[in-house]
Amino acid sequence: MAWIQLLIETSSENAEAIGDCLSEVGAQAVTFVDAKDTPMYEPKPGEVMLWPDTRVIGLFDASDDIDGIIGQLRHMPVLGDTFSYKLDALEDKDWEREWMDNFHPMQFGERLWICPSWREVPDPEAVNVLLDPGLAFGTGTHPTTALCLRWLDGLSLKGKTVVDFGCGSGILAIAALKLGADKVIGIDIDPQALEATQENARRNAVSDRLFVYLPQNQPTISADVVVANILSGPLLSLRETITAFCKPGGQLVLSGILNEQVNDIEAAYSTDVDLAPSVTEGEWARVSGQRR
Repeated sequence: MAWIQLLIETSSENAEAIGDCLSEVGAQAVTFVDAKDTPMYEPKPGEVMLWPDTRVIGLFDASDDIDGIIGQLRHMPVLGDTFSYKLDALEDKDWEREWMDNFHPMQFGERLWICPSWREVPDPEAVNVLLDPGLAFGTGTHPTTALCLRWLDGLSLKGKTVVDFGCGSGILAIAALKLGADKVIGIDIDPQALEATQENARRNAVSDRLFVYLPQNQPTISADVVVANILSGPLLSLRETITAFCKPGGQLVLSGILNEQVNDIEAAYSTDVDLAPSVTEGEWARVSGQRR
């Protein structure tokens, strides 16, 4: 099936109302994207945030009467008869296949490779993590994940217990196990993430050493290494919880942090952790250290 995108640029105040209008005239999907490359930090629980300059995109079947749809929209008060728009034709593709074709094996550090489960590993003698992220975050392509993978590759993990707080696809948890960790506890608020982590653990033959929990069910743990690749807001609000997982002398790494947020993270965690210099990649940063 071929598709037509109808794009309208507006303010954050009008974006949701325009999205409702597009749904009313038959859009099969409505999305909101940044129109001016404006940074947006994570919302508070229950909060909906949109960019000051927002592009609202309605997706229509190419066989729809687009001229008639535009005419209907011109009679809606939030738009009016002079509103500006753009139409884009979308090529009919197998988007899942397209994504799979462009996800290649990637090396992190000296030993570690992340390999899509549907491709051959480039170096059978390396430490290879076979990954199918499914609906969960974490493929290694995002700088925050890459920063954590390189940090893990540089550690001696043999016999260690690791906590992966916000485990997503399980990429960091499984990497830790493949790099020698004895046991990993994966924690995430999303049940789909826990399912993805368990499935990837089975694919890598480490499911007997990886245990997953929702936060409300997590056990009391004293770990040698704690990894938390989430976002700065949760890192700050959950500082005591995250730090408590790490035993004295243990290693802690935090990511999902924008460069301008590093000072706040370091100020919060320096009360319990001897921090190493932060490491950046593009606009993202990694903070790590040793629990006192």
